[in-house]
Amino acid sequence: MTKDNTHSITIHVDGRSVQADPQHNLLESCLSLGFDLPYFCWHPAMGSVGACRQCAVKQFKDESDEAGRIVMACMTPSTEGAHISIEDPEAQAFRASVVEWLMLNHPHDCPVCDEGGECHLQDMTVMTGHVTRRYRESKRTYRNQYLGPFVTHEMNRCIQCYRCVRFYRDIAGGEDLNAFGSRDRLYFGRMEDGTLESAFSGNLVEVCPTGVFTDKTLSRHYSRKWDMQSTPSICSHCSLGCNVHLSERAGIMRRVSNRYHSRINGYFLCDRGRFGYEYVNHPRRLRRPAVRTSRENAAPLIPLSPAEALAQLGARLDEHKRIVGIGSPRASLESNYALRTLVGSAHFFSGMSETEHHHASLILRVLKDGPAPSWSVQEVEQADAALILGEDLVHTAPRLALALRQSVRNQPMEQLEGLKIPRWQDAAVRTALHDQRGPLYIGAVAGTSLDDVATRTFRGTPHDLARLGCAVAHEICPDSPNPSELSLSEADLIREIAEALASAKRPVVVAGTGTGDAWVIKAAANVAWALRRRGVAAGIAFALQDCNSLGIALLDGKSLGETAATGADQSRDALIILENDLRRRLETATLDRWLERFDPVIVIDHVDEAVPDQADFVLPASSIACSDGTLVNNEGCAQRFFSAMPKEPEVEDSWRWVCDIARRASRNSFERMSNWNHLEDIHTAIAGEFPLLRRIGETAPPAPFRISDQKIPRAPHRFSGRTALPMLETIHEPQPPDDPESPLAFSMEGTPEHPPSPLIPFFWSSRWNSSEAVNKFQDEVGGPLRNENTGIRLFEAQSHAEIPFFENAPAPSNSRNNQLLLVPLPRLFGTEELSARGSAIRERTPQAAVVLNPRDADRLGVRKGHAVDMTAPGLARRLPVETDETMAGGIAGLLLVGDGAYVTLPAWVTLRKAPST
Repeated sequence: MTKDNTHSITIHVDGRSVQADPQHNLLESCLSLGFDLPYFCWHPAMGSVGACRQCAVKQFKDESDEAGRIVMACMTPSTEGAHISIEDPEAQAFRASVVEWLMLNHPHDCPVCDEGGECHLQDMTVMTGHVTRRYRESKRTYRNQYLGPFVTHEMNRCIQCYRCVRFYRDIAGGEDLNAFGSRDRLYFGRMEDGTLESAFSGNLVEVCPTGVFTDKTLSRHYSRKWDMQSTPSICSHCSLGCNVHLSERAGIMRRVSNRYHSRINGYFLCDRGRFGYEYVNHPRRLRRPAVRTSRENAAPLIPLSPAEALAQLGARLDEHKRIVGIGSPRASLESNYALRTLVGSAHFFSGMSETEHHHASLILRVLKDGPAPSWSVQEVEQADAALILGEDLVHTAPRLALALRQSVRNQPMEQLEGLKIPRWQDAAVRTALHDQRGPLYIGAVAGTSLDDVATRTFRGTPHDLARLGCAVAHEICPDSPNPSELSLSEADLIREIAEALASAKRPVVVAGTGTGDAWVIKAAANVAWALRRRGVAAGIAFALQDCNSLGIALLDGKSLGETAATGADQSRDALIILENDLRRRLETATLDRWLERFDPVIVIDHVDEAVPDQADFVLPASSIACSDGTLVNNEGCAQRFFSAMPKEPEVEDSWRWVCDIARRASRNSFERMSNWNHLEDIHTAIAGEFPLLRRIGETAPPAPFRISDQKIPRAPHRFSGRTALPMLETIHEPQPPDDPESPLAFSMEGTPEHPPSPLIPFFWSSRWNSSEAVNKFQDEVGGPLRNENTGIRLFEAQSHAEIPFFENAPAPSNSRNNQLLLVPLPRLFGTEELSARGSAIRERTPQAAVVLNPRDADRLGVRKGHAVDMTAPGLARRLPVETDETMAGGIAGLLLVGDGAYVTLPAWVTLRKAPST
């Protein structure tokens, strides 16, 4: 089966004539056609190297050839009229012997191995028929290494397939994991014990076909795959919307694993997305409603039942003229809309800082009104030239960084057709191309994770980066504004970038909110629009701050800055804060003064740290792991997430709490909300009010959806101990919890058929227990899932729009006496608030610090480890110093980790060496 049958060929497999793709090797073709052919070293995202010899088949010259010859399917192209046999006895015996010699030194410790039950080595061993161990001699043994808080190392299980180093080094660009030794003494690890440095190290857990690399966070609360309930969900730790599976047992979130999505994350996740789930199990997560009887003397919150809390809340709200609502870019679209409906559009605020709100609104305008299409992660991966302005993407949109790292291979790979080398022939491709890379240009305030594959880099202030982008746009299209006072070196770089982008077939411009400067976003838009005017098929991609930043921008709320500027006449107003830690979005003094104006202050959240001292009522909300809803990612794609575990008794989805408040407060808005019993009811209301969201209900099948009148089970059919789990609380067998919001069941009972792609709870197929089972869910290996619903694109670019360029390019940044420009430096670990609460992520979180260029540090008389006092209007802080040779001069970088206290950036600050203590 191929995407385009007009370009298919006919091959013959065990006497069956089937259609195959001539661009595939025989292993890909066989797997795409549903044949079970064992393999180890091959991976659909990494191609073929022929290291394991496991995929042997018998190939014949024609139908009259009876002898044939053994070939490796992953190294043999699919050709017209090819005759092969998987079931040939000699091929079967060869594959069985390969598994036997791979298993010679294996410890055979499946009962205690974390990979047991979802191990590709187990599957392939059974598939080849190797059931008896004949080897009785001593086995090779290794010393395992400490690799950090994410990954456990057990080298004795290794079968030397090379997948780990091929992913880690060739795909992820890591340098601290390698293959050492030779023959049967190969060792895959680091030079010495230490934390794996790559932002994608967790993928080794799924890439490794055995149990050499396993999930260390899972091992702290381990369950077998068949004993966990899993659910399709969306990663909430950045704006890309990667698809994930959440797995739980007994009310404990056990792990996150990759859920294949052909347009976004493909086969890989970043470490923040994979290991950032531990906040769900945090012991201080809000689980009961509570009320504070007095704000004086730091009175504690007193737990209440939901009925009691709502009754007291209703009594307090009756006397108020209005309610102000603060939404959240980390809450679902449905919850934000419910709050907006309750308080009215005039009193609904997005929950984003003034800067963040402006940036999200600006990006929304660029994407829906401009001529440049918003590209998905996989479209970016297919780009043949790229310009990045302002973002160190591994910290703000990691999976996008991984895509751009792969994209630099696209332009050189155009040579392969002339060399007659197929793209899947990975070793030959890398040998032929050596270190050739396509054009990738990066402008940033400091060094980035992609500098090692960049053609050229540029350092400067955010305004300098914006000026660079505007100048490139002007070079491409003279109608775009041209910044003044460019140096000769800048002019040469600008011409080089413009020529590379304009001559490319599929260039992409990438920017985001990481610098805190709106002009960087405008400059990126100007470059993309200039390319489109030149007739170049350019795309654009933005990295936003939170998982639903673009979604809440679609709801047309106001910024927190506008809220905080409201007058003191609101002392009688109530305030609802929805899933938002306002300390991260307003300066502390401003926030404290402003909260005192409201009575009562109602907090709906699951994070205890988000509850301010002025909160009068706290209503415990479900986290994304326990709720259902919709998020809109950075490209404007709406996607559904589903609850991974049943609701706790006194915890509700945020939108349900909002409906309860409306009912108790006797608001007029409750007439509209009175029939909101399910998410589909809210979707209907949203679609009727916002034209751009009219298709919001199409993101996944509705709750009544059934296959053969059955729900889709979250638990595998081998799930054990269902009746034993609640025995500590009751000896009676409880009924499985109901889930009225989705077609999924908290049970092992249900249809065994493959569900639509948004509802796939886990990948499993007969004989395929590991994550490699995704092959059985795809139209073709490495392609889209069968009947894939990739989410709903809410808007498309106006390809023929004559939108004007952003004018008035910024002036050059002029240094100030004794001051540095303080810019934000987001970090992969520690900046995003939810993942930062997990113990594994905390172990990788750097210390809060100010980062200086060594020359600026010398001028201030400080060096690494010294402390500096940092002062500016509304800011006074003492922090340690870190130095970085790649930091632009005249700039100080603030690592956005630690307590998360908000600072308006960029800002001019004075730094002085702190007196020693």
